[in-house]
Amino acid sequence: MPKHEFFVDMTCEGCSNAVTRVLHRLGGVQFDIDLPNKKVYIESEHNVDTLLETLKKTGKSVSYLGEKSVQ
Repeated sequence: MPKHEFFVDMTCEGCSNAVTRVLHRLGGVQFDIDLPNKKVYIESEHNVDTLLETLKKTGKSVSYLGEKSVQ
């Protein structure tokens, strides 16, 4: 499953909770949130556009940083 890296302008736990909520609603994803570095790593079969639009539902600034190799 591809692993994607996104920048999400998160400043607090509330922000990361918003990311968690929208990704759980989408379903079919496994993810890690790196709050200090404002990054979200998502493993999913969903395409990048779907993931990007889902993350934008948080109201935060979001950008796609690229695909990560899964170890």
